[in-house]
Amino acid sequence: MKNYQMIVFFTVVLTIYSLANTYIYLKGYHSIAAFRTFKPLYLLIFILLASTFIAGKILEVNHSSVVSDILNIIGGFWMAFMLYGFLFLFLSEIISVILRLAGVINTGNIVSFKKWAYLFTISASFILITGGFINALIPKVRNYEISIDKPADGLRELKVAAVSDIHLGSIIRRRSMIKLSGILDTISPDLVLLLGDIVDGEIGPVIRGDLLKHFTCPRCRYGLYAITGNHEYIGGAAKTIPYIEGKGIRILKDEVVEIGNGIQLIGRLDRDSKMFHGTERKPLSVLMQSTDLSKPAILLDHQPVNLAESEKNGIDLQLSGHTHNGQMWPLNYVTRRIFELSYGYMKKGNTQFIVSSGFGLWGPRVRSGSRSEILVINIRFREKP
Repeated sequence: MKNYQMIVFFTVVLTIYSLANTYIYLKGYHSIAAFRTFKPLYLLIFILLASTFIAGKILEVNHSSVVSDILNIIGGFWMAFMLYGFLFLFLSEIISVILRLAGVINTGNIVSFKKWAYLFTISASFILITGGFINALIPKVRNYEISIDKPADGLRELKVAAVSDIHLGSIIRRRSMIKLSGILDTISPDLVLLLGDIVDGEIGPVIRGDLLKHFTCPRCRYGLYAITGNHEYIGGAAKTIPYIEGKGIRILKDEVVEIGNGIQLIGRLDRDSKMFHGTERKPLSVLMQSTDLSKPAILLDHQPVNLAESEKNGIDLQLSGHTHNGQMWPLNYVTRRIFELSYGYMKKGNTQFIVSSGFGLWGPRVRSGSRSEILVINIRFREKP
């Protein structure tokens, strides 16, 4: 990413982050008498909580440690509270205006309304965050039955396990890898595909605990393939990609491989590779010159954008992630507006698309609008005449 682009990006993000926190702080200050009585303490605690995520990321870049992990975890939960705190407090403002116009709220009871609105915000946010945290710990195996109307050299069925958005780092660590490996062992797939964002960002926390050594799939007879996501580039692809490949995971970087029985995998670089790494990915039409369209063609592309391109180029099945299906309610409604397919299954022409909500998380370890998942895709091929 060019310097001026980084400056603009971080300026916008920090501005939004600061304004949201300032709004929540002021609402609390004007709503709760104790916060005004102990203003210095309230201000100090608020600043410490609001700065944990940023401090954790800065420390992670310079010196990854247990301290940076703890700051990132606390900061993640604070970001979840920031989202819900802002939403509920802003909603209370709207309700306040309506009730004032209706004559229900006046100068005599407005203080009481503000206090109870703030206490409701704290309670509702706590319930949503706690429920979302528990939900995030229980990944679901989601099954799809897919038919591809092409022969696969004598193979009738292929069981594929696809995992997107693991986000290994300060928050998703060893225990999650052991759990994922256990689920894959139970599934016993023929092929495992990792759909990008294997690493959350900075590679430091991953290398410190050598987290990928806990990821295993001994019974995957067709192997383990992956593609890059945008987060592989955020923390520095020069270190991240060799580490992943050093664990026996084949990363397809604008490559086409035949895994056996004529089945072709097309793995694309993430579309943000140019922004963060200066590497522009090849057009899909160029990659397709190395394929045989009479045989099954499965495309791995981290971000589910420009789906018409896959349809136009004769892809049979595209697997993507990236969206997390919004991760936290109500952001799932936002991703539905941004992406043609933000989650689940779609068919356009002869091309089938599946977008996963991902196994891991970014930021808060909270899933209140979606489920963590592993995809199991049972693909049936046409028999040769």
